[in-house]
Amino acid sequence: MTTVEIEYCVPCGHIDRAVDLQRLLLTSFRQQLDRVALVTGDGGVFVVRVDGERVFDVAEDEYDPDEVVRRVRERMR
Repeated sequence: MTTVEIEYCVPCGHIDRAVDLQRLLLTSFRQQLDRVALVTGDGGVFVVRVDGERVFDVAEDEYDPDEVVRRVRERMR
């Protein structure tokens, strides 16, 4: 099974974005995912990791939830 971590910036107020993405991933992949964990961070961080491998970093890419889902799906193959 697959584990996803969403690390988000607490001081930046990214919790809503992180929770929305968590919900989207859980509804998109259902039981294919072992866990979708929220990890607190700071410094503007918003990073998504699949089994420890970074698949999205807001410092490098514009945030697009559909693109994050696509990257997670790609990594799960």
